[in-house]
Amino acid sequence: MSKLGNLGARLHRGEVGYDFVKNRKIWYGLSILITITAIVGLAVRGLNMGIEFEGGAVFNTPKNTSASVSQAEEYAERASGHDAIVQELGDGSLRIQVAGIDTDAANTIKNTLADDLKVDSEQINAELVGPSWGEQIANKAWQGLGIFLILVVIYLAIAFEWRMALAAFVALIHDITITVGIYALVGFEVTPGTVIGLLTILGYSLYDTVVVFDSLKEQTKDITKQTRWTYSDVANRSINSTLVRSVNTTVVALLPVAGLLFIGGGVLGAGMLNDISLSLFVGLAAGAYSSIFIATPLVADLKEREPQLKALRKRVLAKRAQSAAQGDTEVHGEDESYDGEPEDAAPAVVGPRNQPASRARGRGRPSGKRR
Repeated sequence: MSKLGNLGARLHRGEVGYDFVKNRKIWYGLSILITITAIVGLAVRGLNMGIEFEGGAVFNTPKNTSASVSQAEEYAERASGHDAIVQELGDGSLRIQVAGIDTDAANTIKNTLADDLKVDSEQINAELVGPSWGEQIANKAWQGLGIFLILVVIYLAIAFEWRMALAAFVALIHDITITVGIYALVGFEVTPGTVIGLLTILGYSLYDTVVVFDSLKEQTKDITKQTRWTYSDVANRSINSTLVRSVNTTVVALLPVAGLLFIGGGVLGAGMLNDISLSLFVGLAAGAYSSIFIATPLVADLKEREPQLKALRKRVLAKRAQSAAQGDTEVHGEDESYDGEPEDAAPAVVGPRNQPASRARGRGRPSGKRR
C-alpha cells in the first residue's frame, strides 16, 4: 500500500489525525479575513462585466490580419473612446470587443478600424449586443442560485437536520463570496461562462460537505449514552476519516481546470478560457476548504449548544480530568461505548494510539454496556 493510502487507512481508523475542530477559531478568523478582502475588492474595484452584460459591439477582422493584438487594441480604443478587448483567434483573425456603444457609433468605429487595419470595411463583421440580453442572463442566474440554495437547505434539513443545513448554507455563501471577490481583484472579465462556472462549483462544494455530514450522522447515533467522546471529538474523527478522499477528489478536479487556466489561458493566450476556468479553480479550492474547515466545525459549535450535548461534554471532560488525576489514561465505565462507535475507536488526534489493551478488550463484543 502506498504511503498516502496507508495514511488514509490510519486516518479512517482514528489512529492519527489533526484536531480541526479544536482549532476552529483559527479557521473562522482566516475565512473572515479572506471574505472581508473579497468584499472590499468587490466594493472598490467592482466586476469587469463582459459585453454580454453591458452591451456593445463585436468586430471580427479578416483572416491573417497584419496588425498585432496590441495594435488592434490601440486602434479600437482610439476609434471608440472606450476600453477594448482584443483576442486572436485560431485562424489568424481578430475579435475586438467594445462595450457601451450604440449602432451609429459601431458603424463609425467599423470604418475607422478598416482604415487603420488597411482592410475593406465590408470584410469586418460587426455584431451588436444589447444589454437586455445580459440582464436576462443575470436575472436567470440569480433565480437559479436562489432556488438551488432553498432546495439545498430543505433537503439537508430533512436528510440530516437544520444545523447541518445552516452550516452547509454558510459554506456555500463563503465559496461564492470568495470566488466573486477574486474576480474583482484580478480583473478578469465576467461572462456567461463565469456564471456557469459559479453554478457548477456549488454542486461540488455541497458534495464534499455532505460526505462529511453523512459520516458524522452515522457516528453520532446514541452519542449521549456514553462518556468517552464529545460531539466535537466525533466531528473531528469524521473530518479525518474522509480527509484523504476529499484531498484526492479536489486535486483530481483541480488538475484539468488548472491546465485550462494557466496553460490554455496564460501560456497559449486563449483568453476566452479564463472566464470559466478561474471561477472553477477558485471555487473548487474554496469548496474543499469550507467543507473541512468551516462546515463541520460550525455544526459542532451549533450542536454543543444543545442541553444534552452540553451536559455530555461536561461529563466527558470531568471523567478525563478524573482519569488524569488518578494517573490513568482511560476510565472504564459502564457506558463507555455507543451504537455506531466501536469500543476500540479513538478520537482523531495527532499521534498514534497508546492503549492497545483497550483494543483487545473491545474486539468481538457489540457496543453497549459491558456485561
